[in-house]
Amino acid sequence: MAELTISQVARQVGLRPSAIRYYEEIGILPPSRRVSGQRRFDRGTVRQLAVVRRAQEAGFSLDEIRLLVLGAGRSSPLSARWKKAADGKIAELDARLALIRDMRDLLLRIREGCRCETVDECGARLLREHPGCG
Repeated sequence: MAELTISQVARQVGLRPSAIRYYEEIGILPPSRRVSGQRRFDRGTVRQLAVVRRAQEAGFSLDEIRLLVLGAGRSSPLSARWKKAADGKIAELDARLALIRDMRDLLLRIREGCRCETVDECGARLLREHPGCG
């Protein structure tokens, strides 16, 4: 199995090498193997970093990600840790989705011929107080 350098991994997952080193430092990633002093990673690390990055993009904190990845001494299986975290995060993500949908709807109304004169009016529409937008 070919091992990847930190730069190769960083390019594949869209992170800076410094972020990968930091994830190692704080325990989200296990220490990497070294070859002549350079870090070497396998494909599993790339997949793990893809999950870490997606979790961050979805609003998970690094502490939450560490708990998901490492658990409490790995005494519980990954699926149980993720299920427990999901219970708390799903409502938070649903609320964020609602906000994104509202903003998307506002932008669509603007693009399709908003007749509002001010941001104030469009903001009122966003709050469903003003029927004149869109």
